[in-house]
Amino acid sequence: MNIAIIGFGSEGKTLLAFLKKSPRYKKAVITVLDKNEALAPELKKLKLPYVLGTDYLADLSRFDTIFRSPGIPYHSPFIQQAIKKGSVVTSQTKLFFEELAHAKRTAKSTKPVIIGVTGTKGKGTTSTLIFQMLKNAKYKTVLAGNIGKPMIESLASAKRADYVVLELSSFQLQDMETSPDIAVVLDIFPDHLDVHKDLREYYDAKAQIGRFQKKSGRIFFYETNAGSARIARKSPARKHGITPKQDNLRKNFEMAAAVARTCGCSGTIIEKTIKKFTGLEHRLELVKKIKSIAFYNDSAGTNPIATSAAILSFKEPIVLIAGGKDKGLSYTSLAQAIKKSSVQHIVLFGENREKIAHDIKSAKRTITMASDLKDALKTAFARAKELAAQKESAVIVFSPAAASFDMFTSYKHRGEAYKKTVAALR
Repeated sequence: MNIAIIGFGSEGKTLLAFLKKSPRYKKAVITVLDKNEALAPELKKLKLPYVLGTDYLADLSRFDTIFRSPGIPYHSPFIQQAIKKGSVVTSQTKLFFEELAHAKRTAKSTKPVIIGVTGTKGKGTTSTLIFQMLKNAKYKTVLAGNIGKPMIESLASAKRADYVVLELSSFQLQDMETSPDIAVVLDIFPDHLDVHKDLREYYDAKAQIGRFQKKSGRIFFYETNAGSARIARKSPARKHGITPKQDNLRKNFEMAAAVARTCGCSGTIIEKTIKKFTGLEHRLELVKKIKSIAFYNDSAGTNPIATSAAILSFKEPIVLIAGGKDKGLSYTSLAQAIKKSSVQHIVLFGENREKIAHDIKSAKRTITMASDLKDALKTAFARAKELAAQKESAVIVFSPAAASFDMFTSYKHRGEAYKKTVAALR
């Protein structure tokens, strides 16, 4: 068997280790494909065949099986050409589902129950809360997926669990042919249009979370969000429509509670878990306070809707820092949110700063352009001091409303850079 692993980051390395140990792939020839030419010394040490550089996807059809990383779109011409020529394209996500299904059949067990969570924003928070609620209720629970730890790394513990909670992105779901036992669909709105060919493809990818469910399965969705409800309708599973009492970031707490309750968690455990939950890193995270000015890191706010939710969470005067790599989105919705919010000043940096400035001008707030993140924070701090002097307090909210790849390797890298710069302020 001739196998290709596309991408040799943490997920690719974990996958390689698994394939080497698996009896199924014992005699396979495994080739690593990656754009990063700096990986050559590491791959030479591993004595693996590899293709690096800009043309790393040029000859995919020579492989029997191709493990696609989430960073390579399923509808990429290279992937589609390989499929037409007979290659099997799979992924670590598909492999994880296959391995768990095999383990359940072998053990003749219904466990573990897989809970899959998707949505445009809020996946990490909701997945983590469901996990913590189930864990606090003494269920053996594993958290994996698009939340840090590669799925295959969690496979051994997942096989022994009662529940497996997976955060699933559109890129992971796109070519799935299996759906989780319990699907959770949060708010869905336009995103990743720089990668998906259009909005329909994005919605169709998300819909895979429920499309292959059994009638005995369950799908939770927001009745207040058209995209969420539309995806739920495509599932044959039992529908659980949630109408949140709050229209802010805490609505995801309500969703997590509804799912956990269905799984047997008591109201007491759910309430205690929510009270103790301090939030996730890079998601409206309080970084520091300097006198009456608070600094928040919302680097995970990579689209205008997420940034809108962030700024509407405050009553204090806000200085907003935004901008980054464009994803083909309009920022007019952000303009509407700014009008309703306490945002007083906006500092823009990054590749799409001019586009954002154009789209939000109707909000009629003062805008300053910055050359980079350090310059943006310096300007924002000066404006926040002025506001605090007039109104007793102010908050600086770093919520880019855009991807990070113009200046950073990920939203986490960008968030760490912001926190490091804030830490140096006095």
